[in-house]
Amino acid sequence: MPPFPSGEISLAPCAPAHPLTASALTHEGPVDQAVAQAAATADITRQFIRAKQPCADGYRWYLRRQEGASNYQALLDDLVREGRVEDACWMLDQFGPTNDVLEVDHLEADALVFAGSVHCRGSADVDGVLRTGRSLSVQGGLRVGGALRVGEDLRVAGAVRCEGSARLQGDARVGWSLTVAQRLQCTGSLRVGGELDCGAAAHVGGHCRVTQDLRVVGDLGCDGGIKVGGHLQADAAVQAARGVWVMGDVDCKGHLQVGWGVRAGGHIHAGGAIRAGESLWAGETIAAGEAYGVYAGLVVPLPDWPHSARVCAREQPSRLLSGCWSDEQGITP
Repeated sequence: MPPFPSGEISLAPCAPAHPLTASALTHEGPVDQAVAQAAATADITRQFIRAKQPCADGYRWYLRRQEGASNYQALLDDLVREGRVEDACWMLDQFGPTNDVLEVDHLEADALVFAGSVHCRGSADVDGVLRTGRSLSVQGGLRVGGALRVGEDLRVAGAVRCEGSARLQGDARVGWSLTVAQRLQCTGSLRVGGELDCGAAAHVGGHCRVTQDLRVVGDLGCDGGIKVGGHLQADAAVQAARGVWVMGDVDCKGHLQVGWGVRAGGHIHAGGAIRAGESLWAGETIAAGEAYGVYAGLVVPLPDWPHSARVCAREQPSRLLSGCWSDEQGITP
């Protein structure tokens, strides 16, 4: 990841947030929801806040700090500057995103909660929580010391390093590597130009494509297909609704369950059962865990097994309980 510049633009809590946001915001039109539109037009009142049933401490803070109506984003900025990041996130949950856009050359902050989209033309370095109501675009690298929450798509040209958990409510595209210390959730498709390292479980709502190695400490779940240019390693179970294509080895300490087929340039090893809806193909060996079986063709009619439920490897796997064994490795499934 390229180094992060310092001193160009700072959003640290010790500095007022209004001059930065006022100069960088552009309004693109009305927001989608009426409650978010009301918030964006500077009419958050005491009654409006109280109707959302905030915690007693947070409401007392609001009564002390605000008088009359308050601008939505300015209120979020004040909460972050006072160290009340969780309260700012709660408010964003209650009132929803806006269509505002924050554009900066470089981003340095202790924390940032922005109700709209954030576009950074350089690199971004946030020590704590980084949350956007809509999309986040960074043309350099991105480092987040806390949780990363993006309301829509994520686009980062460089590498991403998140020392907390990451929840992305859209598609995510990372030009270099993606490292997440805790849980990773992406509701859309995920594409990573380098390696993907996740320190806990990972779930991708669409397709998952990683150019180099993919390593997950917990379970790996994917509602689409998985394509990996290097090795795939999971310390728990791997489940994909569609196919899995890995150029290197597949190592799974739990069950390996795939809706379509599995192809690996190296071996396919699992600590539990190996279940594939269609064919299994490995350049080396296929091995399930002790006392577990290997199953192929689970969604294929028996007459179609010879061409749609084939099991190909260097040697026939032990406990092959379903599928049609073939030693013709040169013919891919």
